[in-house]
Amino acid sequence: MTQPRWYSQPYPPEGASAAEGIRNQLGRPELDLLTILVRESAQNSWDARSAGSLQPVDYGIDMWTVGPAHASAWRTLLLAGAPTNVDRFPLNDTFRRGPIRVLAVSDRGTRGLGGPTRADAAVGPERDFVSFIRNIGEPRDTALGGGTYGFGKGIFYLLSKAGTVLVHSRCRTPEGGIETRLIGCALWKSYVPETGGRYTGRHWWGDTSGDVVEPLVGHEAEAVAQRLGLRPFAVDETGTSVVVIDPNLDEMEPAEAADYLADTIAWHLWPKMISSEGRPPAMRFSVTCDGIDHPVPDPRTTRPLNMFVAAYERMTGPQGQDLACWKPRKHLGRLGLVKRIVPPLEPTRAQRMLNIEDLIHHVCLMRPAELVVTYRPGPKPPSSNQGYAGVFRADESMDEIYAKAEPPTHDAWNRHSLDRPESTYVQSTFRRIDEALNGLLSLTGNARPGSSNVALGAASSLFSGLVGGAWGIGGATDYSKPGSTATRRTVSDDVEEVVPASQGRGLTERGTGAPTGGANVHTAGGAGALTVASGDGSVTRRRPRVQYVGDPYYDDRGDTSVLVQEFRLPTPGPQLVRIDLAVTLPGAGGRETDPPIGASMPELVGWEDETGLLHSGDPYVIEGGDSVWRALVRPAPDTMTEIGIKVEAVKAS
Repeated sequence: MTQPRWYSQPYPPEGASAAEGIRNQLGRPELDLLTILVRESAQNSWDARSAGSLQPVDYGIDMWTVGPAHASAWRTLLLAGAPTNVDRFPLNDTFRRGPIRVLAVSDRGTRGLGGPTRADAAVGPERDFVSFIRNIGEPRDTALGGGTYGFGKGIFYLLSKAGTVLVHSRCRTPEGGIETRLIGCALWKSYVPETGGRYTGRHWWGDTSGDVVEPLVGHEAEAVAQRLGLRPFAVDETGTSVVVIDPNLDEMEPAEAADYLADTIAWHLWPKMISSEGRPPAMRFSVTCDGIDHPVPDPRTTRPLNMFVAAYERMTGPQGQDLACWKPRKHLGRLGLVKRIVPPLEPTRAQRMLNIEDLIHHVCLMRPAELVVTYRPGPKPPSSNQGYAGVFRADESMDEIYAKAEPPTHDAWNRHSLDRPESTYVQSTFRRIDEALNGLLSLTGNARPGSSNVALGAASSLFSGLVGGAWGIGGATDYSKPGSTATRRTVSDDVEEVVPASQGRGLTERGTGAPTGGANVHTAGGAGALTVASGDGSVTRRRPRVQYVGDPYYDDRGDTSVLVQEFRLPTPGPQLVRIDLAVTLPGAGGRETDPPIGASMPELVGWEDETGLLHSGDPYVIEGGDSVWRALVRPAPDTMTEIGIKVEAVKAS
């Protein structure tokens, strides 16, 4: 059996690339290493998908600590023939420090690293192995693929603190069979040993019996992979696993890093996760840490990614917009936009890496491969409770131009890197997107004379801050007379009036009939008071009232964003509540209860009790007490929604 060893590459007479130059080809990206790993490796996996297959590509990231059963094999096998100087080959120090941690990026349903294993023999179209293992900067050979010049594979070496990876792959041979391959690669820095000569800093681990290091193949590769505890391939399964030794997790704990990777996958690869027109998703994703699954968020149900999914579906549907450059005339691609009322966001680390904080006002740019390039920010909406998302997908005829505008990390379109007219196309793309966003954010209708020139769309919880001293019936407006600066009381006074028993009994007999729903409403004294008998023969009359609990806020209910007002009915007994909704225009006299022609008004979704059960009906009978109820309202677009809750006493039938 072949004993694998390390081989260090000396500079040949004709010269070669130094390890430092290869490591620096990604430049100084703004994204962190784990994010670049997800983006670049997923692009490689997508470009390597099996031709003609209708099954999704399986892409997974697994992290684990090598267990005692395999640790000795790692140290024995992977240090054979290695340079002893730690500065030149840090894997020595990695294995001496203690437990061995690894991170594996795997794909299945891909073609694996096939083709010739020698660079000088890779003259045909099948050259995946030499492109990934040996050569640097080869142009892509996949039409409409995500990658361009193969620089992204450098991220595997940058992520490894030892600059070392193992590549375990299975591919089909020209004869139609299947071959397993295993090889190690290290990329650190060039050096001059004491014995003389000069070395590039590139190293390979494998079969060193010939004039070039070859991968272990067939049963030998499978046997060594088993000794190392690597994930085996199933029968007839092809694909690749790249194992990063001692990964740099940016000071995160492994489980925390796994959650971050799962979230990063969702944000950067969500177009591959959604199904459409009855077809399954293009890719399936998984993340594990020490055998524990860390689920990748579902973009259809995860806020605010679901807005980008909706924008994508609009882009691909009849409501999508075709964008064009006018001079020279060129079709650029299609754009989809959605605008929604959204609750405040709690940005995750993955969102912050994309400069997305507490407000969504971004357009996702992608090429025909439908891999996220970047999220381009647009103008902020007029309200912190509104957001919009867009998706622009380049036309296939423009793919090469946009690809050339990308840096090695594929995370931007830079027109300055292009000559005319190609730079004009990219500039026109941004101009057309901005024009569409301006149209999306423009407001219909005119503010009434004398109103403040304040953009609409704010939540009612912001109304009193936008228009000081406004008076109203509910929401977050001030409970005071117009012009007053008094603030809203958060706890109502339970006003009680004690009357003689005879007078109280007389009042209780003066009901005025049943309102909608068949409930008998007390309107004694014109106020709908509740009467309670006392032990001394007197009657306590307590007026039913609404005690608002805090200000309104936005929240999600399924796929819908609603405005929520919490409240109590502190007076005991059954009481009839009804909603009083209006839209508010900034400025004096801006309350509207009747919509203009063609406009919408806020509407009650229902009354939600403390258990989360939703009750329909307006009006609706609620038993007074300490329980907190929630009025759920679907606000009207581009307005400030004002919520009021009215209450009346109810006498049991």
